[in-house]
Amino acid sequence: MISLRSIVVIAPEQLSCDLAGEAAILNLQSGTYYGLDTVGGRIWTLIREPQLVQNVLDRLLAEYDVEAGRCESDLLALLQELTDEGLVEVKDE
Repeated sequence: MISLRSIVVIAPEQLSCDLAGEAAILNLQSGTYYGLDTVGGRIWTLIREPQLVQNVLDRLLAEYDVEAGRCESDLLALLQELTDEGLVEVKDE
């Protein structure tokens, strides 16, 4: 389970590229393609290096006009989905 104290990073078994702020991702193990919208693409950029989820949340709150509780729940849900698909690795603090 991902929390604000988890450390997340993009998994090595994928390829990705930026498409005008959005992200296109290929899972090399499954051969499945994924797409992220501009906010998802921003998150993807932020976790290219290991990041504390709290730090990612703080950056998003500074950059976007969004309610903190919604941003947190959406961020945790996206990171969990990306982890379930093998695109992100999670390390608990």
